[in-house]
Amino acid sequence: MSETFADLIACEDALMFVNAAITSTGQREFHHASGAQRLSLEFLHEYMLVGHREIYASALALDINDHNAALIIRNLLVRAGAAGPGRRRHEGRLIARRLELLPQQRVHRLFRELRDLRVNNRRTRAIIRDWFDGRRDPAFDAVKYRGGVKAALRHAHLAPGGELGAFLFAPHSVKRYETPVLEKWRRAHYEEAAIYELPFTVAQGFAAKHAVPRERFLAGIERRMTRLERLRHQESARDAVAPRTDLSAMPLTRLASYVLSLPLDDRAARRAELTGALRAAARRVAGASAGRWGAVTAVLDDSHSTSGSGHKRRRPLAVALAASFLLDALAAPGRYVPLWTSGRTDETLLYPFGPTPLGERILDALDTAPDRLIIVSDGWDNAPPGLAADVLRIWRTRLDPDHRVAITHLNPVYDADGFDVRRLAPGVPTAGIRDAEDLPSLVELARFAEGRAGLADLRAHLDEKTARFLETP
Repeated sequence: MSETFADLIACEDALMFVNAAITSTGQREFHHASGAQRLSLEFLHEYMLVGHREIYASALALDINDHNAALIIRNLLVRAGAAGPGRRRHEGRLIARRLELLPQQRVHRLFRELRDLRVNNRRTRAIIRDWFDGRRDPAFDAVKYRGGVKAALRHAHLAPGGELGAFLFAPHSVKRYETPVLEKWRRAHYEEAAIYELPFTVAQGFAAKHAVPRERFLAGIERRMTRLERLRHQESARDAVAPRTDLSAMPLTRLASYVLSLPLDDRAARRAELTGALRAAARRVAGASAGRWGAVTAVLDDSHSTSGSGHKRRRPLAVALAASFLLDALAAPGRYVPLWTSGRTDETLLYPFGPTPLGERILDALDTAPDRLIIVSDGWDNAPPGLAADVLRIWRTRLDPDHRVAITHLNPVYDADGFDVRRLAPGVPTAGIRDAEDLPSLVELARFAEGRAGLADLRAHLDEKTARFLETP
């Protein structure tokens, strides 16, 4: 049965929203202020919630970013009455599963928003209760996130018993705790040695209270720091005091951001270490698909606009750098060609600079006769303007109408004015991307934007992703 015009609109709406939910965090971008970003994103959320609630909820199973996942959960709970009992149960499963994956501080922020909005129905309280029941170490959470835990428990009318309840609501009424982490917290008020047994963020406060010298504090707390905390201190401190983290275990896109944050001299001196770590991270992401993509050529944007903004410093360039290493791992051995808009070839020394001659680089890429052409860019083709669109249009309509070369445009930047990521040409599928780790699944999702797959195929894809998402332990 042929699809109706309404089906086509629904398919376009779904793809537009998913692109926005992957790329936008409501923060300032190179071309748009934070106010425009937030206003545009809030409109899309409201539009999808009212017009396509089923697809809206299913987005929780996709590779959207944490900011938009929290917004979806909040909106579904605020408007719970608009869904029937069966739909609410399904949404509840999606919400519970997504809450398990969100960083704990973001979950507490979401619970505070629900409290401020006076959303306190039985369903919301059950979701909060089940999330707390699923925590592996409630005492550790209570020490690290004490304010958030207290606020959420009060809002959900939950009253933990025993030492945990006393710690949260009357911490100094207990002379000695039997739970080790609670006792360490109590002792840290007057004993420096106990500080180094606490989570890093909590220990920082006690170190300041006791006026512990920074060098001594970092040396003592190093073993309690997470990989991300070590990396964050390396980025901010840049001295011998900050403990070094093991780069080989870092996530790919975060590692690329770290590499780009280093001065060029440091990158040159550590080229072998940084390149090896990026390749190892890319191989982990590629997994069983390594070497199976055939000949791959990538057009990668390192123009001035990839400097991002104060909130997302060099984020577009980091995504492109991480994508390049991942595509190298996915391509057949020796069949990967990276083409940066600047013409540079040493990827460890990249920095945002110059215009965006996408059209010229796409011509160069097509000359390599690839099986796949991947373009990672914010879509602002300006040297000369519009050349990329003309090249891709002529290629698709006259030179390769049978789609022998699979072309995909991945855009890491949300365009607030267009309520979507900026596209290069109508005949080339475009998908938003935030983390290079999601590249393989986004290339699959982008085929729906090409117009050769309709709403029925998209719904089947969402159903499959949702089922896999809910079954994953």
